[in-house]
Amino acid sequence: MKAILKRARISPKKANLIAGLVRNKKVQEALDFLKFLPKKGAKILFKVIHSAKNNAENNFNQDTNKLIISKILVTKGTTYKRSIPASRGRVDPILKRTSHFTVELSAE
Repeated sequence: MKAILKRARISPKKANLIAGLVRNKKVQEALDFLKFLPKKGAKILFKVIHSAKNNAENNFNQDTNKLIISKILVTKGTTYKRSIPASRGRVDPILKRTSHFTVELSAE
């Protein structure tokens, strides 16, 4: 039972900090924690975990109270390359990094 989100507009380094806070927790406990965490990555990860929970309930007939997060994987996605004008007619690069989220759930 899993859910995948690709090319989320957050750097993997920032997203992995949030993912580390909820690894190996119960699903409902993790959702309650992420709901009030004031970070951009928390909102994104909340949606992915919620989607995985709904997948487990609807597709595999699992009891959502007994589910735990067995694996959260945050990997590097594509990098959008932009630029900003600099002095003397030069250009400085801006790298807009993206992340791929994979959440797997298992029953206790």
